[in-house]
Amino acid sequence: MNNHASIPVGVLGASGYVGQELLRLLHGHPDATVAFATAESAAGEWVDGHELTKADDAPWQQAEIILSALPHGVSARYVNEARAGGKRTVDLSADFRLSPDAVYGLTEFTRPRLADAELVANPGCYPTAALLALIPLAQLGLIDPSREVIIDAASGVTGAGRNPKRELLFGEVAEDYRAYAIGNTHRHLAELKQSLSREGGFTGDLVFTPHLLPVKRGILETIHVPLTRVLDQSTAEGLYSATYDAEPCVQVMHGALPSLKDVVYRNRVAIGVAEVADVRRPRLTVIAAIDNLVKGAAGQAIQNMNVMLGLPETAGLAC
Repeated sequence: MNNHASIPVGVLGASGYVGQELLRLLHGHPDATVAFATAESAAGEWVDGHELTKADDAPWQQAEIILSALPHGVSARYVNEARAGGKRTVDLSADFRLSPDAVYGLTEFTRPRLADAELVANPGCYPTAALLALIPLAQLGLIDPSREVIIDAASGVTGAGRNPKRELLFGEVAEDYRAYAIGNTHRHLAELKQSLSREGGFTGDLVFTPHLLPVKRGILETIHVPLTRVLDQSTAEGLYSATYDAEPCVQVMHGALPSLKDVVYRNRVAIGVAEVADVRRPRLTVIAAIDNLVKGAAGQAIQNMNVMLGLPETAGLAC
């Protein structure tokens, strides 16, 4: 690889919120440039200085690596075509997250596997925050597998995509707050369980309930963790610091809890912990916050791309 040349990147699905975020971040990347950007119904429009073309008409040969922000169920076809054409790919849809053919792109824990990966499945936004909050405790055997881990997560409306939907209209969302996919039915649950088992060795039950926040971007997750032994706040913060102090895109907060303001427009997860009083068996509450469009999607994809290409991991990213 020529470290002095700008690496050409193809962006699929550039008219959606995540695709637009990819273009925004790549615009400021010191070592990469956009070779082409695609959209279907928006073909011919311009986004961030790039004219969008249909994927079937894109000059695939001009790109060294492909970032696919196409919808779930659509992305797989184009990712497979890119791979058949010899292109390394980061897929931001859910199509390959459970597949053994892809490296799961939770950068902080799968970094050694990324450098040689031909296909990286970028994690979902909710799982990114939850896994980074839970894996350190799981690896140390601190999560009690006989009790459920409760994950209450709330996301801004950009997490639902850009296609018009009545329930996402301003008049429906403003001044409201609601749960959805209740009863442990959200598609991210399988991804959460698989990755927590693989990276942390935990195979107990998770109860995951997402909520819709009346904001554009950001995710805040309140995670109630049953413990195998008592952990005071200082000890718990120390465990997270031991895991993440060398990680540029993880902020462990001491004596404070994160909010969306700590993470929006940043490729960062912020993590804070609190002891739980007046319970008969030990628990820890972990709060994790991310920007769903950055660390939860486009930023993490570029972080993974950087590792794949041997670039500085945070190139083009504000952590």
